[in-house]
Amino acid sequence: MKTNRRKWAGLLAALLACSALCMALAYAVQTDFGGVRVTTQVLQTPRGEIAYKLYRPASATEQQPAPGVLLLHGYQNDKDTSAAYAVELARRGAVVVALDEYGHGSTAVPMRERGYVDHKLNTSYGLDREGDGSLVEISGPVRYRVMMNFSNLSFFRDRYSTDSHGNKIQDSSMGGIEGYALLAGLPYVDSTRLGISGHSMGTWASWSTAAAYAGAVGAQGKDIAPRAVVLQCGELFTEDAYDPGSTYFNNVLLLTAKYDEFNYFRDFQNTVSDALLDTPLRLGFLGVEDGARWNTTYGDFSDGSARRCELIRTNHRLTTHDGHAISAAMDWFGDALELDTDLAATDQRYQIKEIAGLAAMLLAIAAMIPLMELLLTIPFFKKVVQPLPDRPARLKTGGRYWREAALTILIAGLSYPFMTQLGHGLLPVPENIFRMTIGNGFLSWYLLLSAVMLITMIVQWKRSKKRGQPLDYYDLGFSGPQQAGRIDWFLCGRGALLACCMVGFLYGLTVLYQAVFQLDLRFIWPFFRGFSAERFGQFLVYLPVFLLFFLLNNSKVFAQMIKPSTLRPGLRGFVQDWYKNALCMTGGVLLMILLEYLPFFAGIGPGADLLFGTTFGGPFMSLMIVFVPQVLVFSVLCTYCYRRTANIYTGGVTVACMACWIVTGGSAIL
Repeated sequence: MKTNRRKWAGLLAALLACSALCMALAYAVQTDFGGVRVTTQVLQTPRGEIAYKLYRPASATEQQPAPGVLLLHGYQNDKDTSAAYAVELARRGAVVVALDEYGHGSTAVPMRERGYVDHKLNTSYGLDREGDGSLVEISGPVRYRVMMNFSNLSFFRDRYSTDSHGNKIQDSSMGGIEGYALLAGLPYVDSTRLGISGHSMGTWASWSTAAAYAGAVGAQGKDIAPRAVVLQCGELFTEDAYDPGSTYFNNVLLLTAKYDEFNYFRDFQNTVSDALLDTPLRLGFLGVEDGARWNTTYGDFSDGSARRCELIRTNHRLTTHDGHAISAAMDWFGDALELDTDLAATDQRYQIKEIAGLAAMLLAIAAMIPLMELLLTIPFFKKVVQPLPDRPARLKTGGRYWREAALTILIAGLSYPFMTQLGHGLLPVPENIFRMTIGNGFLSWYLLLSAVMLITMIVQWKRSKKRGQPLDYYDLGFSGPQQAGRIDWFLCGRGALLACCMVGFLYGLTVLYQAVFQLDLRFIWPFFRGFSAERFGQFLVYLPVFLLFFLLNNSKVFAQMIKPSTLRPGLRGFVQDWYKNALCMTGGVLLMILLEYLPFFAGIGPGADLLFGTTFGGPFMSLMIVFVPQVLVFSVLCTYCYRRTANIYTGGVTVACMACWIVTGGSAIL
């Protein structure tokens, strides 16, 4: 026993040491190995606190002020999603402010402060005409109206930005205006050489911020209007949408993702092709009459007329970390802001940070296993371990297993686009309680799947009695063999407490990394970050539904579908068991990925848009590439926990807490 304890303790220490080293490497790249000072701060505004991250190169001084760039992230992201652009700009001598926009990250101002109206446009702003039916009346929850108005900007004409009920778009910069003022006022920043870049939702914030500072004059009487705007998957509009008399935009680069899941970023066309550049909207943006080409600059930087459409062969979310996109942005800012650098645009280090951060996160999660093993040596937790049910009649083999697996995959996959979008916008929940917009999408989907799993469990229970081989709670993973006739609540409590210790350990490590390295556990997008009091309250609100779903899911996938490989010891048995469990847990979303992207890659268009309509495309379809990897990690944890303890509590509660943490830790809050 002591030998095993030492081995587990040694493994835990080794994993933590490697995780910390990876995080230290990520921090070194973030700070350009000491050449850039990075600080995380809070800006006080009339609407509340706005969090931001400041990157200050050592070369930026009051005697030699440097250009500055404001970075604005996309929906469901935060300031560290802008890290790739921030790292590369700071390496080239620019001071960077990366903002947490309203309702995101650590900013206290809720997303509803953006404002909303009771109508939306089903075409690009400025292309509609009175009476053509493109301005559609909407109603429903506040979150729905806010999201339906993301592309409606506060500097647009009153026809768009106000309604007859007294509602209006209040601040579509989502804090960008305050962030820009902060950047322009820094003593080591040259306020005459400022730029803005935003991704997705952040592109509308970029337009709004740039419009607010068009013709603006700083304290010294100098023009502080943005000299460059880089839109990472942005939407275009015409001058008919606003009053161009006092509003203008200097040197705009539009990065267009070839496989953008959001139709308004591809001008409401099914695909992004050369023909897209021949539309009046794109020709007007580029300032040419015909013959426009991708990756070609039109106009002149000196008078602010430079325009360019860069085609990036990636999807919507990955534009934030695409090498081609970042290279184009570095060249653009270099020309517009006159960056003094010898670095080529293709000289990029940000991926080292991201890979190191990914390794740090995976090592930290892996460290939960030896921690669990050490806790299982404590007498209180020893009783969590039960023998695996060795009941040959219950084992799912061959066609019997695959029929159940296929049904599980189909139900999860086919319900995903509908239930997530229903919850995202229209699920009738109290909005002052259930405030996580993406969380409501998963809430809806998980509740449906939980109901399906409960029904199938009851059906199997009754059928087993008719066959004379009744199921018991041991078969379902709710009890051990000694308490097979009822749910073992003591086992439940001990298993849940063990899971809380594991998740608490991961949370403590996350908070430590944020304090020491100013980095949380993520890869590109937010995963595990420290809670504010408000967000922890939301975690507690959503957790019961996540617990219900993941406990039932663990019962279904691990206990009710127990396989011969579950009983096989060693690594080979684990791998054989895990891949089937992983397929059941992710198969439905993998099916939707194929449905979405195969026709897209074939040049037809995104599958969800074509089959279900554009209402069911967009956020949750693009979210799948983030969702699948995290569930694969969950499947590893759950497989290990079930094989080790033969109950659903430790694995189910652990991944329920982790999934709820991801959803409530930094994503959009109404």
